[in-house]
Amino acid sequence: MDKSGHRPVVGIIGNRGLINDRYPIHEGGQMNSCAVANVAGCLPLLIPADPTMVSVAELMRVCDGFLLTGGRPNIHPSEYGHAETDRHGTFDRARDAITLPLVRACVAAGQPFFGICRGFQEVNVAMGGTLHPEIRELPGRMNHRMPPEGTLEEAFALRHRVVLTPGGRFARLFGTEEVMTNTLHGQGICQPGARIVIEGRAEDGTPEAIFVDGAAGFTLAVQWHPEWNAASDPVSRPLFQAFGEAVRDFAAARR
Repeated sequence: MDKSGHRPVVGIIGNRGLINDRYPIHEGGQMNSCAVANVAGCLPLLIPADPTMVSVAELMRVCDGFLLTGGRPNIHPSEYGHAETDRHGTFDRARDAITLPLVRACVAAGQPFFGICRGFQEVNVAMGGTLHPEIRELPGRMNHRMPPEGTLEEAFALRHRVVLTPGGRFARLFGTEEVMTNTLHGQGICQPGARIVIEGRAEDGTPEAIFVDGAAGFTLAVQWHPEWNAASDPVSRPLFQAFGEAVRDFAAARR
């Protein structure tokens, strides 16, 4: 919150959904909004990620930063030069059309964003990287997908270690070179994009923490879901706090 009592605005990228399998909606997880409001200290604003309704330029004027959320649909493989297969799952081409150019525009402008799960993958693809459609099918890799049954607490339970680059941005932020995280994803980075720096990997080598090298703004992204228990988790809290600080600095500078 600035001296006038205004909170900077974080645009939360929404996903498409259906109520009762027939009523179309734009939706966003409450955990994302709570983390932005209560931990980052910003005003959460849910964005309908559809180029027929919003443009990248408009979003960048209205919002001070962006949360690139997770979502069930995957990035269409044509966005990184691969052919579509059944293994790629479902898609949201409207979201692709907003988030990928948004990432590139924010990198160029120094405007902060924080990528989570699909958002992590969007950052890589936006910068020219590629994705594996199914991490668990690769030799030596574990199953990173959400457990098919159980409570929400069990789904978001800490399941694997992430080893961080010594002295890197994430290690400095967490004050340690190894953290425990949840894991709820099927896809993952195949080839990192230009300027993508991988600073964290799961025990099986899967990239889990990245940023865009040389970008003036906050560009951190993680493959796990830090919005879960964000206020009290020792890994989630510093991520959202650092993001909030970056958004406030950006908002103050452009005012």
